[in-house]
Amino acid sequence: MRRIRARSLFIVPASICLFSGNDIARAEDPPGAVQALPPIVVTGTKTGVKRGQTTGATRIARTVPRLVVYPTTPLSGPGSGIDPEKVPASVNVVDANQIKQAGSLNVSDALQKYVPGIVVNEVSGNPFQPNVQFRGFVASPVAGTPQGLAVYQNGVRINEAFGDTVNWDLIPTAAIKSVTVVTNNPAFGLNALGGAIDMQMKDGFAYQGAEIDTMGGSFGRIQSSAQWGKQVDHFAVYGALEGLHDDGFRNFSPSDVRRFYGDVGYRNDGNEFHLNMGAADNRFGATATAPVELLQQFWGATFTTPQITNNRVGYVNLTGKVEATPSWTIEGVAHLRVFDQKTEDGNPTGTQPCTTDPTLLCFGNGSTPANGLNGAQLANPFDPSATLGEIDRTTTRSTTTGASLQATNTDQLFGHGNHFTVGTSFDSSVTHFSALPELGTIGPNFVVSGSGIFLGQSGNPVSIGPVALRTTNQYSGLYALDTFDVTNAFSITGGGRFNLADIKLEDQIGSALNGNASYTRFNPLIGGTYKITQGVSAYAGYSEANRAPTPLELGCADPARPCIVAAFLVSDPPLKQVVSRTVEAGLRGSSEVNIGTLGWKLGVFRADNTDDILAIPSPVLQGFGYFQNVGSTRRQGIEAEVNLKSSALQLYASYALVDARFLDALQVGSNSPFADANGHVQIVPGDRIPAIPRNRVKAGIDYSITDAFKIGGDALFVSSQYFVGDESNQAPRLPSYAVFNLHASYQIDKTMHIYARADNIFDNRYATYGTFFNTGTVPNFANGGAPFTDPRSISPARPRALYVGLKATF
Repeated sequence: MRRIRARSLFIVPASICLFSGNDIARAEDPPGAVQALPPIVVTGTKTGVKRGQTTGATRIARTVPRLVVYPTTPLSGPGSGIDPEKVPASVNVVDANQIKQAGSLNVSDALQKYVPGIVVNEVSGNPFQPNVQFRGFVASPVAGTPQGLAVYQNGVRINEAFGDTVNWDLIPTAAIKSVTVVTNNPAFGLNALGGAIDMQMKDGFAYQGAEIDTMGGSFGRIQSSAQWGKQVDHFAVYGALEGLHDDGFRNFSPSDVRRFYGDVGYRNDGNEFHLNMGAADNRFGATATAPVELLQQFWGATFTTPQITNNRVGYVNLTGKVEATPSWTIEGVAHLRVFDQKTEDGNPTGTQPCTTDPTLLCFGNGSTPANGLNGAQLANPFDPSATLGEIDRTTTRSTTTGASLQATNTDQLFGHGNHFTVGTSFDSSVTHFSALPELGTIGPNFVVSGSGIFLGQSGNPVSIGPVALRTTNQYSGLYALDTFDVTNAFSITGGGRFNLADIKLEDQIGSALNGNASYTRFNPLIGGTYKITQGVSAYAGYSEANRAPTPLELGCADPARPCIVAAFLVSDPPLKQVVSRTVEAGLRGSSEVNIGTLGWKLGVFRADNTDDILAIPSPVLQGFGYFQNVGSTRRQGIEAEVNLKSSALQLYASYALVDARFLDALQVGSNSPFADANGHVQIVPGDRIPAIPRNRVKAGIDYSITDAFKIGGDALFVSSQYFVGDESNQAPRLPSYAVFNLHASYQIDKTMHIYARADNIFDNRYATYGTFFNTGTVPNFANGGAPFTDPRSISPARPRALYVGLKATF
């Protein structure tokens, strides 16, 4: 057993939440609903029904404060909230009405629409499994993507244990009350290098009534959601169901989504307890990138299928809040999550007839034996004219349990306002991972047909074969934060988090994958805010964050023994943890103007990573790769946003610049056409990091023509980006793109509401992600079997699509 004792500093996750759902105006509370509100009102909204709003039971606006909780479990209330003007970082909040306005069961669509620094790409080839990128850091469902964002649901971290992946398809979008994108706070622990995305869910205290929403349209899309909430005395219940089918615009890309979320709550005398649970069972045709030569002939083309993902999850959380004294609040959460994923992935193969004896199979070259499961060299049963491929199947099953406890105090300190938070957490995950490759042939439609012949340990050194691995992740931490009001205008915040991460790998077949790794670190935070005028404030802050290498990365980190990323693990040399140091500053403000409320913000940031981890493609074997520390990288930029809100008109516009670069000279393996004879490219300081567009521009408008009839539109521009694999910045970039969408709605009566949406109205053919592939592994069957000549492979975006829906609110 190889033991890795990397003693370094690391912060790990907690069941915490920086921004409370209470900071969003509860536009979904019924008249007369009983609700405990925090006593300090920072800002309010006008009561009553505004022009363009409906009058259904779940659509009445109420006066509530805007409070930020920093950080805490999901049940934040009196004593926990602080003024958002005292947060020394950028604050981005998307509420339930904005999520609904996006008209999608993908919460990522609302995030891309309303958060300046976020862009979404479909590296997986499926809209329900997107990469969400914020400031150049990614939360992705694709195993093998170096993750940089922590994602929380009701205070529970939902990055999956094995690869820190985020499966956005498992999140019940209709049940979301608010989403907050958090920056510059180490309290969010593990993997919050670029920040954290926190989702607060609805309950029967905040949502009462019933709603059924059904929509259908282009590419066979049909979806429906239903939600219901009710309060009886001190008890409340809430439930949401969602179902969706979409054929997809690409070959072999159907999607089926089934999700449930429920909550039972009790509230009395400032104390509150909830039991919430959820489940999902989804299946996707994840078609990934395709060669540009195929897409030029048919925009829905795919390459080497099947590529199928089945995701299932079940979870239960118990949360509680007790007001111990008028100034002390105790909150806690215990959670259990079971995640199960199965994938089928058709690929080219390194298996080929041996050079000296074509009746036998070799792997990686013409002389190294390709072995079966019994260790003996495989005979070659395939026709000499056949193109060989393989179907790689994986199974990942993770069980995660954890608990956290937090105390908040709001007593004055030396006669000044003070908000103190201290907490601790422990999370443990056990994952069983297995992988098995089946040889087959690739047909003229690029579909791999299995042969029933399974590939055993093969390669020199061993690069592929069956895998059975058990991993254990244990993360524990202690954090404290304090916000002190030096004056009525000036507040300072300080604190930090100390965490320990232990990761254990146990090979279930042999011993090559065995290993232990431990990481510790203390991450500090210091910052301040100053209220320049009643409507304008400034902020500045410095923080550190980090993540440990995941079990997936530790199991595939040897350049000499690359593996099919996320499938076949072969070695575990030590990787260093990544540490991010972030500084940001900005101005924000709001004011009343003649036609409504004008809000704006302008900020700058810089995040420097040391020992950053990158997925490196193998220069020798197509589809293989490994993980490597690549020295220091930097992501810096500007974020600007302005919005105008009135009873009849809503406008918003934003701009984000993200400049992401390597800071060290480095030679790495690459599948770039500009790689040298050994398959390497040379990174020099200042080269841009691939797949991170530099500029993002967003704008939108909603206008109420009458009280019942609304129209609107939005636009997105994303600038060019380098292809993944082009770390040396030598190849032409993936082109920029702009997409425009329209929507309209009409309130038929108090109950019925009809709406329509048109996406990509100009039918722009663009791609959101690009990489390279080996043009010699598979013939271009669409061109008579001639070789491919263009190594570019991209993820095409959805063409023009039209949708119509009907919503009933009771």
